[in-house]
Amino acid sequence: MSRVAVLGLGTMGAPIAGHLATAGHEVRAWNRSATRPAPAGATRVATLAEALTGADAVVLSVSDTPDVEALILGAHGTPGAIDLLAPGAIVIDTSTISPSATRTMGERLAAKGILMVDAPVSGGSEGAQKGTLTVFLGGSDAAVAAAHPYLTTFGKTITHLGPLGAGQVGKAVNQLVISGTYLSVAEGILVGQKAGLDPATLAAALAGGAARSWVLENRWERMANDTYPLGFRVALHRKDLGIAIDLADELNVAVPAAMLVATLEDDLIASGHGDEDLSALARRLRELADAMDAHG
Repeated sequence: MSRVAVLGLGTMGAPIAGHLATAGHEVRAWNRSATRPAPAGATRVATLAEALTGADAVVLSVSDTPDVEALILGAHGTPGAIDLLAPGAIVIDTSTISPSATRTMGERLAAKGILMVDAPVSGGSEGAQKGTLTVFLGGSDAAVAAAHPYLTTFGKTITHLGPLGAGQVGKAVNQLVISGTYLSVAEGILVGQKAGLDPATLAAALAGGAARSWVLENRWERMANDTYPLGFRVALHRKDLGIAIDLADELNVAVPAAMLVATLEDDLIASGHGDEDLSALARRLRELADAMDAHG
């Protein structure tokens, strides 16, 4: 078993740390905010240096590109993984960030003999808790082989898509696809309800045909009840969608559905609903429907 540093103890990072500890690894967990505890089996450390020094592997689960860059490359006089890891260590980034920034960091780590894979995940808080996440994996064959024993502790479907950065591209595509799925399921549930259909019966019927999806099966009830407990925050998906839209723009691909969802998410964030689950797109559709009703 190995010594693993887990950086980030949020909705995804804390369960990942727990699965690594359950698998027998010595897990040192660090989080920028001191209020988040380590899961059972992992040791919470106070400083980044305590987490990284002597680590065989580092698993990152943080919010955005600048956060990952600070942890890997260091910032404001604080050393990062590139300074504290020994040659042969592996950096596994499960965050969703810029593909180009990923490649740049990987090149700098490689110059120090440190391996890196980008391994953004999908599956929501449920998948993280169950250890059944989907992993979009990018990196060299050697780096992927080094990362695999760690990834299998929390990932069920692990797909090597290509060189470093390819995992982030795969995750960007995932975010484009689910944006349209969440919106279309919300539209369907709301139309059915306003037409007088029972949403549970409707969802069961839809799940038996071509409209079946994870979003339909796991989020229709939230949309029908107009309640959106935390699963995958609107604000985080909006960040991810921005990365995906930027990538599409670089490739000269039009993504009109994603652009519409981004606008609806901006509205939710502006009205204080950015911390709700992404299924809160149905909230915004209800608001628009109410406005239409009010104007006859």
